[in-house]
Amino acid sequence: MKRLRAAVWATAWLGLASAGRPSEIEDVWDRVEHGYAVNDGVKIHYATLGEGPLVLMIHGFPDFWYSWRHQMATLATGYKVVAIDQRGYNLSDKPKGQEHYDMRLLVEDARAVIAHLGRERAVVVGHDWGGRVAWGLAMTYPAMVDALIICNLPHPRGVARERAHDNQQKINTAYARRFQEEGAHLSLTAEGLARRIRDPQIRARYVEAFQRSDFEAMLHYYKQNYPKPPYLEDTSPVVKVEPPVLIFHGLEDTALMHGALNHTWEWLERDMTLVTLPGVGHWVHEDAAEFVSGMMAAWLNLQAARRPEGR
Repeated sequence: MKRLRAAVWATAWLGLASAGRPSEIEDVWDRVEHGYAVNDGVKIHYATLGEGPLVLMIHGFPDFWYSWRHQMATLATGYKVVAIDQRGYNLSDKPKGQEHYDMRLLVEDARAVIAHLGRERAVVVGHDWGGRVAWGLAMTYPAMVDALIICNLPHPRGVARERAHDNQQKINTAYARRFQEEGAHLSLTAEGLARRIRDPQIRARYVEAFQRSDFEAMLHYYKQNYPKPPYLEDTSPVVKVEPPVLIFHGLEDTALMHGALNHTWEWLERDMTLVTLPGVGHWVHEDAAEFVSGMMAAWLNLQAARRPEGR
């Protein structure tokens, strides 16, 4: 692929052959335990499964904790997996006002969940806006992140670069500009947001979760954190990400094109494993669920074997 340095083509295609078949992935819906952490008065709901080292999972737009159902089922055999509802979604609080959805506060929500669970460190996993929060947590609180796993959200500096210089990416960014318009949330419905889910039972759970969510709050993520034209590169001093990083990227994602992956290694202190999946779009962890879950488990086992004693 154009300007891409790393790809795991053959294994990705093998994983896609049976990816995400519901009959082969045990549902976690009735197995998880639910709880709440509090960040400065805002309650953040989470679902948890398993015991062991902590894995914190952060969803994107539009989604809720159940987005990670496949990965939770796989990783819970050796980890305590905790998937949150970000503020504004499902069972988490929905404070009024755009300022309450600033990236700084979203990062603090994730930190608060780790602290609430009595842990000092976690593997942090994020998709879409959750990926942006995960990058932010790793850069703001590096001592709290043992390893970072990102699904279809390239490093923020790469996203900013492509948005500033790639014409196709500028065109594909039109949806974000629409989300920033006054009253944009009025066009959203729970049924519409859940339309991408094919399984009727799972779609019903999504509709219920979105009915509990705040559509205006969902779009505050864009209004508060997404830049407006003219788009510029990030020229601020680089804060390198310290933990090892695993990145999954479905190459059919048009919202976040794969050119943003280039030069990610320049912003990292340690090793990066990049897994690109042809034929897969934005929801890589759902559309190629079996492969992504298995790769996560294998990579985490490798990282654990390399980790110093006592970590």
